[in-house]
Amino acid sequence: MRFELEQSNRGVADEDLLADMRRSARDLGADSLTVAQYEAVGRYSPSTVQKKMGSWTIALKRAGLQLNRQVGITDEELFENIKALWLDLGRQPRYGEVKRPGSRYSAKRYETRFGSWSEALCQFVEWVNSDDPPQSSPPGGTDVAASDTTPSGLPGPPKRRTRREPSDRQRFRILVRDGFRCRSCGASPLVQPGVELHVDHVLPWSKGGETTDDNLETKCRKCNLGKGAAFHA
Repeated sequence: MRFELEQSNRGVADEDLLADMRRSARDLGADSLTVAQYEAVGRYSPSTVQKKMGSWTIALKRAGLQLNRQVGITDEELFENIKALWLDLGRQPRYGEVKRPGSRYSAKRYETRFGSWSEALCQFVEWVNSDDPPQSSPPGGTDVAASDTTPSGLPGPPKRRTRREPSDRQRFRILVRDGFRCRSCGASPLVQPGVELHVDHVLPWSKGGETTDDNLETKCRKCNLGKGAAFHA
């Protein structure tokens, strides 16, 4: 067996270290890099990087990489990013599109968290639907507990089962369901830049309509403002 001295990396140039960090991040398909990741794929020791740069955070900044927040990133933050990307594209984002500048996080980060991009999408759909409010009662149905009585004993206004404004997740569901198009005129920002889409009630809130998926629809700004309190017959 022949013994050889291990070469010291203390004399390596800063730019060589930074370039290798960037190369390691590219190989991982990530926009950031942990100490453990670099130890597995980097040419140099993480301790050498930290000693030369002062800290791993400083090294990330100098390499032009994102500060690593993997531990602090919640599932909801990752899902909100998918929602924003989906809205921007007007369709389900593909694996290759989950990158900067359109996406805050890389596809690799979703794979690390959920096992695969497909599984991340499945869990995203569950999250989007998790605030689904109760749907409207069947036609002709009654809800005994849906109204109060006035001091005179007469029925009062019905109790609301939902809040007036749709949540961000509910609004997203309706836009996707309606194909990002106005249900009245078909206008869509996907083919007509500048078109502004609203999500509004079919049966107006002022007339007792609830904020449920089956009572919401996509309207362009022009059609929505023009309808007033009218609703479909």
